[in-house]
Amino acid sequence: MKQIKSLVELLAYAKEVGPKKISVALAEDPEVLEAVENARKEGIAEAFLVGNADKLKEVADSMGVDLSNYEVVDVKGSQNEVSLEAVKLVSSGKADILMKGMISTANFLRGVLNKEVGLRTGGTLSHVYIHQVEGYDRLFFVCDPAFNMYPDLPTKVNIINNTVQLAHAFGIEMPKVAVLAAVEVVNPDMPCTLDAAALSQMNRRKQIKGCIVDGPFALDNAISEESAKHKGIVSEVAGKADILLVPDIEAGNMMAKAIVYFSNNKTAGLVLGAKAPVVLTSRSDTPETKLLSIASAVALSVYQNK
Repeated sequence: MKQIKSLVELLAYAKEVGPKKISVALAEDPEVLEAVENARKEGIAEAFLVGNADKLKEVADSMGVDLSNYEVVDVKGSQNEVSLEAVKLVSSGKADILMKGMISTANFLRGVLNKEVGLRTGGTLSHVYIHQVEGYDRLFFVCDPAFNMYPDLPTKVNIINNTVQLAHAFGIEMPKVAVLAAVEVVNPDMPCTLDAAALSQMNRRKQIKGCIVDGPFALDNAISEESAKHKGIVSEVAGKADILLVPDIEAGNMMAKAIVYFSNNKTAGLVLGAKAPVVLTSRSDTPETKLLSIASAVALSVYQNK
């Protein structure tokens, strides 16, 4: 497939390959319902709406949403019960994508990780933000800004593998992975630079496949060829990175939010590493971000089910 270089192109691709079926856990959330309705209208997704049918009808009526376009699964029990029902629809193959509604993240993930009906793979769950930033000719995949707080080396390997699969789903055949730090040299006093060196070598020895990994890089020489040239860095990744692996959740969260609030951008986000794509958006995310997150899940679902 052709490489997707913008989230506008992503939406067009999702329309082309969709619709996919979403299972929404506790769907009586106006913002999530708006995103699902937009996805339906765009032709990229259909949905099971799981939750209290009476409350869902109230919300839908107040928004002018016609519930006859959806399959409503009435569950009036606890959040755990709602989560399990939503997850079952995905693990049974009736739905392709799981999405968080008005449910706590802890209860939502408890369903994902349930030993009987959950979406476990035995690997690491990780989060990625996908950013289209004005002035750049490609997308940036920032991982992991939300799930793994202080990942060790094996966890970083899993985060890279999760994100590389998503990049492949976007048509990037050999994504360039920059392992970020505050500096671009290995410093024994900075553990993240030692991890970067190890990850780079693991990639060269084919322990990490399907991508090109290098680091450590400071952010500037990961994304700016001019900066990399000025510092004399010779690397296939320097200035050309697609995937930006952050050292910890604090760096990742601040970087992702800096992109959102300090630049002209479009953004999407996904949880990776489960048996199916998982859409977990924030209430502060815009309707466009929620729609693009669903489109990202559609692209990944198509790739995983080739």
